[in-house]
Amino acid sequence: MAETERSGDDADGRTALLPEHSLLSIEEYLDMQRAIGNETRFRVLDLLVEAGPRSAKELGEALDVPSNTLHYHLDALVDVGLVENRKRKERTREGLYSYYRATSLGQGILEQGVRALMREEWELLDAYGE
Repeated sequence: MAETERSGDDADGRTALLPEHSLLSIEEYLDMQRAIGNETRFRVLDLLVEAGPRSAKELGEALDVPSNTLHYHLDALVDVGLVENRKRKERTREGLYSYYRATSLGQGILEQGVRALMREEWELLDAYGE
């Protein structure tokens, strides 16, 4: 293995942002970050992580977001892989039940990103007062 590969540098000597065989591209990571940069999408992901899987109706009621707006944001979260839409296999009187849940990537980006910064702010306020 060449020295540049071991040190994380690319062929031009710059530090590589991701491992050579990363599962995701830098663009995909940035798309995820942009997705939760929107308050509604952040709140949706936060609720799914905290409360577990929910139907679109349950999410809309909990967040007080109109259905069409909610579906727009859910689609954006699904498109970048932070949330997945699952359908129950068995049919009930109400038909097939569709629900949304946070993916492991969704949980990770929430916990290691925005929430980590929020916790740090609370810790600084506690340490130094307002």
